[in-house]
Amino acid sequence: GLALDVKNRILFACCREPDGATELQALISSRKGLTIHGVRIAEAASVTALIKQVRAAPIDILINNAGTCGPPPHRQSLSNMDFDGWAETFAVNTMAPLRMVQAFRENLKAGTNPRVVTITSQMGALAWKTPGMYAYCSSKSAVNKVMQMAAIELAKDGIAVCLIHPGWVRTDGGGANADLSVAASAYGIMAVIEKTTVATTGRFMKWDGEEHPW
Repeated sequence: GLALDVKNRILFACCREPDGATELQALISSRKGLTIHGVRIAEAASVTALIKQVRAAPIDILINNAGTCGPPPHRQSLSNMDFDGWAETFAVNTMAPLRMVQAFRENLKAGTNPRVVTITSQMGALAWKTPGMYAYCSSKSAVNKVMQMAAIELAKDGIAVCLIHPGWVRTDGGGANADLSVAASAYGIMAVIEKTTVATTGRFMKWDGEEHPW
């Protein structure tokens, strides 16, 4: 069974446009302890504003889930690269997760069994050889390395770090033909988070609990 208690936790849910997040807003009436906060994680001022809202609240689990696929596939190839779009992809997928760790490091240190979880992709694994999607794949490879490095330092604070490949999920990004339902992926991710400790920090995991080659 899954022991990770999410029902009784205070949840700070973040998204770019809270007023437009209708499904998330619908949960407020039934989910005690849920608050929704607007933030654009690639913008320093926006993250600073979020810090002021969260204040000194202890954080047990910080999940870096925001991400972008980057420019259209035909504009992130060997022969045709949108370099500005590539930089924006790095800002969101690679730099922002570290920005969030820096912003909430003290909150995590005050948490119970604190963990930093970054949703990555097998497309960023050097062991996964595939052409195309240069911006997206390189940004995920980079965040894998960033979090591997951060795990070493955060262990001194008692904070564990885990990278998780969520699988190919039927979302707006994954498409209707993807392998997994949102519920199946989320349940698997929670199970991986539950088992994450400082003793196992810095691992690259799949949603199903298997370790992913780097």
